[in-house]
Amino acid sequence: MLMTRRTVTLAAALGWLTGASRAQGQWPTRPISYIVPFPAGGTTDVLGRLIGQKLGTALGQTIVIDNRGGAGGSLGSEIAARAAPDGYTLLGGTISSHAINVSLYPKLGYDPIKSFVPITLIGTNPVVLVVNQASPYKTLADVVAAAKAKKPLSSASAGSGTSQHLALELLKAKAGVDITHIPYKGSGPAIQDVIGGQVDMMFDATVVAGPHIESGKLRALAVTSAKRLATMPNVPTVAESGIPGLADYEVISWQAIFAPAGTPKPIVDRLHIEIAKILNEPEMQERIAKLGMQGADMSTDQIAAFQKAEVAKWATVIKNANIKLE
Repeated sequence: MLMTRRTVTLAAALGWLTGASRAQGQWPTRPISYIVPFPAGGTTDVLGRLIGQKLGTALGQTIVIDNRGGAGGSLGSEIAARAAPDGYTLLGGTISSHAINVSLYPKLGYDPIKSFVPITLIGTNPVVLVVNQASPYKTLADVVAAAKAKKPLSSASAGSGTSQHLALELLKAKAGVDITHIPYKGSGPAIQDVIGGQVDMMFDATVVAGPHIESGKLRALAVTSAKRLATMPNVPTVAESGIPGLADYEVISWQAIFAPAGTPKPIVDRLHIEIAKILNEPEMQERIAKLGMQGADMSTDQIAAFQKAEVAKWATVIKNANIKLE
């Protein structure tokens, strides 16, 4: 039985009666669309295809990956938000599409919280602050000291409003320093200029910076997670720097799966359970680790609370830094 927004609301008001159980029993009877709001080949796309193939087998239906890239994940997310809340549309959401963009774009076509219901938090990915091998900066404290001494410093990113950019802005705000942001079109050219010495430093994903750190081209100064990473045990966290104001510093990118608001709870619950089984498979855990991610185990209520906190956190950073995108 397909349920419109109106019938979903009515069913909720009546305690779901028998409608929810019928929806759970009959669903799915046709292919499910999994919208990836980014071009093919990226992390969100890779995860969508890995999970989609296994989820299709579990549900007995085909999961169709639909790439709808544009505006940092906003275009595809808007399409998903407007889809019928009947369990036949899923969305691969990220920190950009579901926490940052609402404060960056003046006319976002959806509310990252009200327009969706969370299904699964796939995993998180901290970023790491790196400098080139010839840099005089050995620690984060060295960088902050140089900035406080008014030495001109620059930091690259994959673009304005990205998690790399916001990690820098959060550092600047909490440490009370000024470092010039240099936006690039993607991590590739940005990190090459850090390696080449054209830019002093960069926050970047561990999966991107890791090989350059291992080769000795880059030096890792700090990771942005709350705890040290198993893959980089000798790299301290930003909070461990001992710098005033940074004791609670934490930045993690994340990947999640959402459905349009109003999707029947029994369907959301089944999706949550089935995807959790998939993510717990050793093969999937290995693939996630290779993407530089750490697994996450949260209930749907916990994901909702986490997302709300992320939206509020980045809204403050973006407002204070006066970051605006059209």
